[in-house]
Amino acid sequence: MTGGVVAAGHPVSADAGAQVLRAGGNAVDAAIAAMLASWTAEPLLTGPGAGGYLLVAGPGVEPTLLDFFVGAPGLGPEAHAAQAALIPVSVSFGDAVQIFHVGPASCGPYGNPAGIVEASRRWGTVPLDQLTAPAARLAREGVVLNEPQAYVFEILAGILLSTPEARAVFAPGGRPLRAGERFRFGEMGDAIDRLGAEGADPFYRGDLADAVVSWLDARGGVLTPTDLTTYEAVPRAPARVAYRGREVLTNPPPSAGGILLAYSLGLLDRAPSPPPLTAVVDAMDAAQTARTDAFVDGLDEPGFLDTFLAMRLGSTTHISVLDGEGLACAVTCTNGEGAGVVVPGTGIHVNNIMGEEDLSPMGFHTAPPGRRMPSMMAPTVVTRGDPHDVEAVLGSAGSNRIRSALLQTIVGIVDHGLDAQDAVDAPRAHFESGVVYAEPGVPVDLLERAGRAVAPFRSRNLFFGGVQAIRRTPGGALSGGGDPRRGGAVAIA
Repeated sequence: MTGGVVAAGHPVSADAGAQVLRAGGNAVDAAIAAMLASWTAEPLLTGPGAGGYLLVAGPGVEPTLLDFFVGAPGLGPEAHAAQAALIPVSVSFGDAVQIFHVGPASCGPYGNPAGIVEASRRWGTVPLDQLTAPAARLAREGVVLNEPQAYVFEILAGILLSTPEARAVFAPGGRPLRAGERFRFGEMGDAIDRLGAEGADPFYRGDLADAVVSWLDARGGVLTPTDLTTYEAVPRAPARVAYRGREVLTNPPPSAGGILLAYSLGLLDRAPSPPPLTAVVDAMDAAQTARTDAFVDGLDEPGFLDTFLAMRLGSTTHISVLDGEGLACAVTCTNGEGAGVVVPGTGIHVNNIMGEEDLSPMGFHTAPPGRRMPSMMAPTVVTRGDPHDVEAVLGSAGSNRIRSALLQTIVGIVDHGLDAQDAVDAPRAHFESGVVYAEPGVPVDLLERAGRAVAPFRSRNLFFGGVQAIRRTPGGALSGGGDPRRGGAVAIA
């Protein structure tokens, strides 16, 4: 039995968490340290202007999902319609192209500062300022971009060059930073220090909040002071579904991804193990079909999860931590792609969640102000029936591909008995809009014989998500899996 394992989207993030475990911190302390380090190591995927979810399960805790995702803006008497248009930016993944929307009108109230403070208060054992100090130092000293992060900079160039403030931080030489060049953000280091010393207040009620709201308002954004002053991290009971004698805990409503993952697993659980790929794709298809306008509109209704499953079953970076006591913490955060809006003097690159088409299938700015957006993010824990007996902890980046990436990884671990890295490495498929996108190694002929239209990729690609996973055997042996599609790494404490 080791002192624990951390799987994260970057070696620097994973190592920051492992160092905390070695010093005696628990899984939540380690996850917070890794989150803070990821703001510099994975700066286009997360940061103080992002939001996310954190799931805790294991010995000594009640399984809890902490929701600190981005909400729809426009609360309070000062609310007004967006004065600026959403700016479309085309992002190419090589074999697929996706349109994202950025600019001031794409920004919603961020949750990362509130989530970190609340998670530390509820479950942490290490003082928050001891976790923020190394991360603040890292932001000032910087991290050399590796190839996966440089690729993210490259494909998001249209966003990074969209404003002078974004260019100054992410493209200081007039072009996005490249592999081997150092990203640093001193103002973000100052913000991290303030988080450790003052908690979340400056980000929601103090000078940092005032600066963000004023900057966006002057440029046609929707975010109001009330959106920030009323924001809080919300604890929720996880969604639960039985699978192969296990219990899977994941993200409940008003998030969408966890419900659709639970639905897919429930469908597969009706048939013998292991499921063929065609059945896995059929489950993806059923989940996609279930995501109707009524589904999205109902997510915020009490009891929606039980009703939805009963009727049918009868961006981003992720960190997974499992400590030596068996406590699991899974945290997924996203800045979307970032709005290209860096507010001077705050260290905050604000999210573009309101410009994510995947999260607004009924149209942009149609969600009621204050409602959490229906994210696909689904931090997940697999237990052996007893919620204190953790078998796997995992989550993924990848927008609409998150649920399919997690589904296939769980099948790999549970049905095929793979260790975490092999389950993460396995070639993936993703079903969307009538097409199965497939990595090399996926049996395309089998899918085509089943009548599926297939779009093959020429190589493994971050389009298919970024799963970070840990598996624990019944004997207590741990294995970690970092997703090579997004530069994932594992660190052992």
